[in-house]
Amino acid sequence: MSSIDWIVLILTLLTIVLYGLYKSKNVKTIDGYILSDRSLPWYTVGLSVMATQASAITFLSAPGLAYSSGMSFAQFYFGLPLAMIVLCITFVPIFHKLKVYTAYEFLEKRFDVNTRVLTAALFLIQRGISTGITIFAPAIILSTILNIDLVMTTIGIGTLVVIYTVYGGTKAVSYTQLLQMSIIFGGLLLAGVLVVHLLPEDIGFKEALHIAGKSGKANAIDFKFDLNNQYTVWTGLIGGFFLQLSYFGTDQSQVGRYLTGSSVKESRLGLLMNGLLKVPMQFCILLIGILVFAYYQYHTPPLFFNERVINKLENSEHRQEYEVIKQKHESLSQEKTVYINQLTDALKADEEDKIDAARAELLKFNEDDKKLREDLVALIEKNDPTADTNDNNYIFLRFVTDTFPKGLIGLLIAIIFLASMGATASAINSLSSTTVIDIYKRFVKKTAQDSHYLKVSRITTLCWGVFTIGIALYSSQLGNLLEAVNILGSLFYGTILGIFLVAFYVKGIGGKAVFWSAIITEIIIIGIWSLDVVAFLWLNLIGCALLILISLILQFFIGKNTGEIKTV
Repeated sequence: MSSIDWIVLILTLLTIVLYGLYKSKNVKTIDGYILSDRSLPWYTVGLSVMATQASAITFLSAPGLAYSSGMSFAQFYFGLPLAMIVLCITFVPIFHKLKVYTAYEFLEKRFDVNTRVLTAALFLIQRGISTGITIFAPAIILSTILNIDLVMTTIGIGTLVVIYTVYGGTKAVSYTQLLQMSIIFGGLLLAGVLVVHLLPEDIGFKEALHIAGKSGKANAIDFKFDLNNQYTVWTGLIGGFFLQLSYFGTDQSQVGRYLTGSSVKESRLGLLMNGLLKVPMQFCILLIGILVFAYYQYHTPPLFFNERVINKLENSEHRQEYEVIKQKHESLSQEKTVYINQLTDALKADEEDKIDAARAELLKFNEDDKKLREDLVALIEKNDPTADTNDNNYIFLRFVTDTFPKGLIGLLIAIIFLASMGATASAINSLSSTTVIDIYKRFVKKTAQDSHYLKVSRITTLCWGVFTIGIALYSSQLGNLLEAVNILGSLFYGTILGIFLVAFYVKGIGGKAVFWSAIITEIIIIGIWSLDVVAFLWLNLIGCALLILISLILQFFIGKNTGEIKTV
């Protein structure tokens, strides 16, 4: 990067960190540290909720996913608006009425302490691991750009986030996320405009979409009901609905965000804001990916986007073999230009026969290029069996660094950093609050001064920060990071959601039945996933349904429960 890019990057990051520290300088109580004194307006709540979900993985992996596979991932979020409505009607008023710090406090009041601890433990496992992945994503950036060890960048980024999260808690997290999302929205708009600007002069936004569409990249909607297809309308509406309902309704990293609202109304408005903006936002991020694909139809794309891996291959004994593959790729790209220009002219003239003919030729070139890529991947593995051969997370990053002007590269990289910082800070803060409220305060020291719990919260925040950094160091083998996080969540969220739905709506089921059904369900879900018989999003529905069904069966044999609370 240029010195201008470094200045933009460093100033942006310092502004965010210092702003968060400034806004949280008066945090003196556990209520202020965990829930920001329950005083935030709806727009801060809404942006904080969005920032928690929109990690660096979103901005690194989603454009790469669209570049490789098209727009189908957008369907993943189709169930989110419905989930927000259900949360506003049910979860939000109950949590506010009980004045809980964490979602899991409610479960002890409804069931028993065993169910509370089990659910909290499932959350801590899932969220602790996934947070490590969100730290790793931006670490890729510095490692690639500076060509330095990935371990150093991972530790450096994690440390930066931990510093202001330990100091300011939820208040620091929420206020920094407000500023972060403002910068992110502006930067994404600028990135989209610039990608279109970089296309040939006679190619505009509409033509770029047509080019991508004729290449099979604009496949945003799929109505086929296929249990093995990861992204369809039905997996998004049904499986995605249960995933989002569980994530926003039972995951403390999100519950903690909207519990900061000054009232039920403010929390509801914040969630509805997220429901209205999240799908268009994700669609726009994916759209940038297919615009990048359109750009590379007129320019020779890298055959492999991870420069570090290619540099290692170029300095190995397999260099000549790589050069042969590279030359074939460049020749194909030049030959393909003739047909992409024919397709462009045919689209402008609306000549269907010529469009189909040019499209067929382009598909042949793309298939030949795909075979060359397979040969290159095989050569990479031959040179280094431990090399990361999934370069999906590097596509957008490589495009930015190769084509964007000075200054804007620093801003776009800062946006990815900001997204990571927002999501990671929320997660670490929620891990700490769950540990302190649901475990330490419940079992270790039930009564103490507020200052003691505040001190313990900062210590546990630091400990979870160290843990998640450790997980981040092992995240390079997980392939597409966006899918890895969602798969991990789907292994746990269905079970957790089932517990809460039983708590809210099935009053005859007691704690013992729910506790054992949760253990049984989790074993079954992991077994189904390991067999790879259904798309991962369906695991959320299956887990939820199994939990409820098994609870009903177990309760029938255990006997009628008489210990429900009266406040729900």
